Amino acid sequence: MPATWDILKVISDPTRVRLLALLMREELAVAELQDILGMAQSRISSQLAILRQAGLVGDRREGKKSFYSFNAHIAEAAPAQAALVRSACDAAATDLALAEDRENLDRVLARRREQSEAYFNLIAGKLGKNHCPGRSWEAIGHLALRLAPAITIADLGAGEGLISQLLARRAERVWCIDNSPRMVEVGTELAQRNNLANLAYKLGDIEDVPLSDASVDLAILSQALHHAQHPQKAVGEAHRILRPGGRLLVLDLKAHAFEKARELYSDIWLGFQENVLHGFLKKAGFQQVEVSVVAREPMEPFFETLLACGTKA
Repeated sequence: MPATWDILKVISDPTRVRLLALLMREELAVAELQDILGMAQSRISSQLAILRQAGLVGDRREGKKSFYSFNAHIAEAAPAQAALVRSACDAAATDLALAEDRENLDRVLARRREQSEAYFNLIAGKLGKNHCPGRSWEAIGHLALRLAPAITIADLGAGEGLISQLLARRAERVWCIDNSPRMVEVGTELAQRNNLANLAYKLGDIEDVPLSDASVDLAILSQALHHAQHPQKAVGEAHRILRPGGRLLVLDLKAHAFEKARELYSDIWLGFQENVLHGFLKKAGFQQVEVSVVAREPMEPFFETLLACGTKA
């Protein structure tokens, strides 16, 4: 970490302060930063390089895109310098340019959600009729074997509720949460058609679940986590709604390099490494965490499916 004087030089530039203020709120791609700030890519990239060299921001690559975020570890490694950066952003918060940046950021994030919602509205009623990575009966069977009857279940990112339609036949209550209005509509119609009075759908996001604290016995994230903007937050929400002793089951793709999944399936993350998924659950507070490969597809791109489970203390 550079010296305090060097940090002062870095945050003396208005553009860099604007970038820091944005990246403290959200991880963003360079193209999104261009849209928000109305600046050329070269200018933004050069300023990001300075911030990265100073250790104030980090980056990660997803396919052809680079995403930047504020380095949260600076608060532990150099608290005084972190306080300087936050003070600079707070002091400039009332500036007209930063106010416009916040409005533009909200617009960019809304567009992200709309793009994801548009995809799932489009395929509502068609899931299972075409190939969908990770949605194999083999993988779902492994998940079903770990279920207990007569409990309250939350299926987070449920889609049409393929799993929930099966679980509701024995569970006490099943809540299906999905952020696509059309998915909720289709799922509700299916539940009514199948006379499943204990199966209910709620419109909501897996990162902000519309259920009360400690209200369910089992939470499921089946092929939903790789659609989350913030997977850790989604796992944290699952922990919040679980009762003590409740369990979380996560069924998702193992990390892969099939870049077309972003376009074909509106995937945000190209799966997860086993240790990353394990880390999500541990950080959220789960105990007895286990992660294993439960399915391997025989055809290219040879998707593998992970099952992770953990218990709330």
